[in-house]
Amino acid sequence: MTAHALEWQRAAAALIRAMPRHRLVGNGMQAADADELHARVSAGSAWSEVASRLARRHTAAAMAAIEAGDRATARDRFLRAATCYSFGQVPLEDGAAKRVLYRDLVDAFGRAGALLDPPAEHVLVPWRGRSLRGWLLRPAGVVRPPVVVVLGGIDAWREEYAAGAELVRDRGVALFLLDAPGQGETRVLGGLHLDRDVRLALSAAVDHVLADPRLGDRVAVWGNSMGGHLAALLAAQDPRIAACVVTGGTVRPAETHTRFPRFLAKVQAMLGLDPEASRTLMDDLELDAATLAGLTCPLLVQHGTRDAVFKVANARHLHDLAASADRTWQEWPDGDHCVDNHADEKYLAVARWLAPRLTGRW
Repeated sequence: MTAHALEWQRAAAALIRAMPRHRLVGNGMQAADADELHARVSAGSAWSEVASRLARRHTAAAMAAIEAGDRATARDRFLRAATCYSFGQVPLEDGAAKRVLYRDLVDAFGRAGALLDPPAEHVLVPWRGRSLRGWLLRPAGVVRPPVVVVLGGIDAWREEYAAGAELVRDRGVALFLLDAPGQGETRVLGGLHLDRDVRLALSAAVDHVLADPRLGDRVAVWGNSMGGHLAALLAAQDPRIAACVVTGGTVRPAETHTRFPRFLAKVQAMLGLDPEASRTLMDDLELDAATLAGLTCPLLVQHGTRDAVFKVANARHLHDLAASADRTWQEWPDGDHCVDNHADEKYLAVARWLAPRLTGRW
């Protein structure tokens, strides 16, 4: 085997380890697509190219379904295309190729959302001359529903959580799938990075939700991974938050690149800063006891004991330091990061915990 071939094989193996089958499937990719993606990458194809081919195949099937008048199949295929584009862009650095895939992702997800009742809406929340970008999905037949703002992580963004979050929407709660500063479309297409004022940016998103006359006046936040940290930060400092869910989060977001220096590149992309400034800012974002004393709304924290990204002890600190009288801790002994290997259980647990606290229907 040549040195080039060996390096390619190592890179492919690293990608598959970073994006294992259970993460792909747990966050919306169909098992057949995940298997084909891994098989073709293992055989020597480029990850993003394989994912794009899968997405185009699903888009063609969706268009054929529309021609046949089968809206349900069309929506399913557009969602499958969006998921393939979403995972396809992950290994790409910010630049033209990543922006192309991200535009395709937004287009495919928007086409799927247009087939919902009521249709999903692409939302831009103005912030300092740019915008936070998200999707609003309202439940059918519910007048002024409560809303949960759903946040992803450093490289796990809003669309990944759409399928699981639908369990909450099915219980009469609207979803606002949001890319915070430094995440997803907000960064890749909008050029907005995360900074020390991230909490104020997220509160601007809450302002936007509360100003929509179609929505109710109860707003929750649910964050995953780095988004879990941001959810706790927002809930601790914005008294309008009625409930908070933290899945795979931490009090100390710097812990990952401290233990795994290679992860710093992802942090730099999120922040738009050089290595030293990135380390400083991430250290400054640590949640201390004084900050978490302000987190008084109902709180659910979910974590996997085996999480290698954010240690379970740091998630436990978040739970224990919060001042919430209504606190719930859920831990999976064999759970990995964000408990992706128990995705169905995790999402159902969130829906069962969160919806009653927002709707009052137990």
